[in-house]
Amino acid sequence: IKNRQIDIGYGLEGVGRFRVNVFYQRGSYAAVFRFLPYNIPTLEELGLPDVVREIALKPRGLVLITGVTGSGKSTTLASMIELINEQKAKNIITIEDPIEYIFNDKKSIVIQRQVGFDCIDFAWGLRGALREDPDVIMVGEMRDSETIKTALEAAETGHLVLSTLHTLNATETVNRIVSTFDYKDQKQIRSQLSNVIEAVISQRLIKSTSKERSRVVATEILLGTDFVRQAILDPQKSSDLSKALILGTNGMRTFDFSLMELYNKGLISIESALEFANNPNDLSLKFKGIY
Repeated sequence: IKNRQIDIGYGLEGVGRFRVNVFYQRGSYAAVFRFLPYNIPTLEELGLPDVVREIALKPRGLVLITGVTGSGKSTTLASMIELINEQKAKNIITIEDPIEYIFNDKKSIVIQRQVGFDCIDFAWGLRGALREDPDVIMVGEMRDSETIKTALEAAETGHLVLSTLHTLNATETVNRIVSTFDYKDQKQIRSQLSNVIEAVISQRLIKSTSKERSRVVATEILLGTDFVRQAILDPQKSSDLSKALILGTNGMRTFDFSLMELYNKGLISIESALEFANNPNDLSLKFKGIY
């Protein structure tokens, strides 16, 4: 293994697929397997709010799914791609590292390219995809400035671009994208991002109290409204992003709102809600108001 570790996708007939990380430890091989079912779960099965369906069916723009490692970003992304595949006749190109879920063509044509096998890296694959007449491009992860820049340009030219970032929440996502670039370029990046952003969906997986599922997803959703676009464009108005989330218009929501909703549905405990809350003290006061 050239870099002393590798990520691969591996299928076992009759069982499912696995995302496998093979690495060295104490001079010998070790591996971690993450199970991926053959059947791609729907957005409804994942328990995501209705607005996510609307986001997935946008004709163009940039949609970002964010969260820590293991928060279900890839599964949400796959569910959104599968919805487009079922509902629209589109040319969809995915660039993944590794390929996780396998898509079968339905109304759409889905081309899946794996970094390291079918293209050199995400940025290279994304530039190549733009020459392949895509309607929708899914980029497994925006890891560097070149990939981010190309994704913004793809969204600007009328494509729907879906990707992921390792950020904790929506406001941090905007800051991460902008800060990836040199100061002299940040004004231009803010302008591009404000023009193309359709949604930032941040998520956290939480242990469930329900017998039907072991974990549930809590979401924070920021939508590309005029108010949000202006807050992205002007760094002096960045605090308005949090205000937009709290106001909750057009389906936007904070993590704390989502946690309260999950608790009210009997899906999580108060302890879990407070553990994952952005503002545990405020959420605790809201819980006390329930009784």
